[in-house]
Amino acid sequence: MPQIAYFFGIKILMNFNDHNPPHFEAWYGEHRATIGFDPITVLAGSLPPRVLSLVIEWTMLHTEELRDNWERRSRKEPLFTIRGLDQ
Repeated sequence: MPQIAYFFGIKILMNFNDHNPPHFEAWYGEHRATIGFDPITVLAGSLPPRVLSLVIEWTMLHTEELRDNWERRSRKEPLFTIRGLDQ
């Protein structure tokens, strides 16, 4: 599963063979969550509250880039790296 962003110890990954709705995975230590971005929602798993707020903030800033990557993923094209909140 390609990593498309990394910030403050949070890995953001998007799987090539995933299903709708559009989403990504956020990993922080042993915590994992599947985050939908159209609309922004937690689909599965959990993250610590502060980490979840950072992921939501990041998602709001990069929704268009996430949509673009979701489309690229469906065509099996390489995914773009997206800037983290710390850049």
